[in-house]
Amino acid sequence: MHKNLFLLTACLIITLTLTLAGCSAQESLKETAASSPTTAEPEAKAPDPAATTAEEAPEGESLYLPTLFNSTAPNSVEGTSSTQGSTLLPDRWQEWPVLPALSARALEIYQAGIAQSRDPRHFSKVGDCQNIHQYFLGLFDHPETHRLGENYAYLQETIDYFSGSWSRSSEAVRTGFNVASVLAPLHADPEACQPAETPLACEIRLWNPSFTIISMETWTPDRPAKAYEDYLRQIIEFTISQNVLPILATKADNLEGDHAINQIVANLAAEYDIPMWNFWAATHPLTDEGLMEDGFHLTNGPNYYDDPQSLDLGWPIRNLTGLLLVDTVLKATR
Repeated sequence: MHKNLFLLTACLIITLTLTLAGCSAQESLKETAASSPTTAEPEAKAPDPAATTAEEAPEGESLYLPTLFNSTAPNSVEGTSSTQGSTLLPDRWQEWPVLPALSARALEIYQAGIAQSRDPRHFSKVGDCQNIHQYFLGLFDHPETHRLGENYAYLQETIDYFSGSWSRSSEAVRTGFNVASVLAPLHADPEACQPAETPLACEIRLWNPSFTIISMETWTPDRPAKAYEDYLRQIIEFTISQNVLPILATKADNLEGDHAINQIVANLAAEYDIPMWNFWAATHPLTDEGLMEDGFHLTNGPNYYDDPQSLDLGWPIRNLTGLLLVDTVLKATR
């Protein structure tokens, strides 16, 4: 598993010049959250994927989509949703693949949006600090900040197709946002949004996306998980009512201790038969599950160039799997 992950990362080295600012709701949990900028050394060279040996890459295994990102969970349990390309029940969400399949219901929502003149070249992000364009997906609008490598060159078509969406400053994304914030007009930008308009409604009206990536890590430990579920349900139902396809995401952390949030995400993905990006499954094999000492912020791989075997790669894997997710949607909806 680790070797596969190394091969994947070697093909897509992302130059990150970031400030890892914390979501405000998490700052009280631990004071060790990093907030200083980290810059990859410009003279560092990425390993050459063409130099991979046959021993490193078993016959029949794709170098650009290793097993970790191209697996389908075994269809051993009858489930309630075909969205993930698996019939596993939601309580086995940890076995769901990182990248979803799009069910007939998901395609129906998407196609209704296109019929309503939703823009097929636009997608939106809905989330907290781990979704702001400065370090999530925004780099794909700037060729100087990423290198696809030979095996990921095919993704350039997807990058070009959604040009402008990668680095868009979404009205539904802000540091400190949570599932309640995006539904509250109080948190909408008064200069961009209409009176009484929620950040979510504002973003959909302004950008006219065909689908949204909903990734909400932030939740306070003193509030019940059921409240998170109720708010996330409202987000899903409003998004669908606008004929915009919602794509849910699991989170890498487990600050609540029992994975209650990710379980809710999986339950709702199955209930509404909508796609789920299982980001947790992508970070689980990483060192410390891709998380910094605070157990919330993602690592950004500063040691990669010094130690190519390092799995300290939370942010590179988030950007890579996010890009692969959008590519999956594009191919399924064409």
